[in-house]
Amino acid sequence: MSAQGEQQDWSRQRRQVLEAKEQALHAAREDEHLRATATIRDAVARFREAGIDPIPLRARPYTGGGTIRTSLRGWYLKRDRSLAVDAEGRYYVMRVDGGLRSRLRGATPAPSPAPLVVGRGARDGDTFRLEELLEMRLEDPVRP
Repeated sequence: MSAQGEQQDWSRQRRQVLEAKEQALHAAREDEHLRATATIRDAVARFREAGIDPIPLRARPYTGGGTIRTSLRGWYLKRDRSLAVDAEGRYYVMRVDGGLRSRLRGATPAPSPAPLVVGRGARDGDTFRLEELLEMRLEDPVRP
């Protein structure tokens, strides 16, 4: 086999390995999201059983101060109101564009894939298991 043929063979094998790793990572993330969503839905049922009603959720702009109205109702996961879950069990990072239109009409963040470990890789070191965070909010909910 020529040097060029060996190079092409190596490149093809390398590409296949990378594609397999990417597929495995995607599958692992999807599995984590499904497990986390089941945990959130269980917690939502427990919130309701405990009489902790969903509240209107507000988001913070990416830049600037204040909060922005959203159409969401649910529960904040952290005291700083940066994370929340809605009544359907979807997970949200409560950040939105803070432009004039958003401030006047409101804005709603898109749901994010739910993690089993909240804050993993964050610079502030504030890392919690999702179950632990939900249990903390069951015992001490963030009020409006």
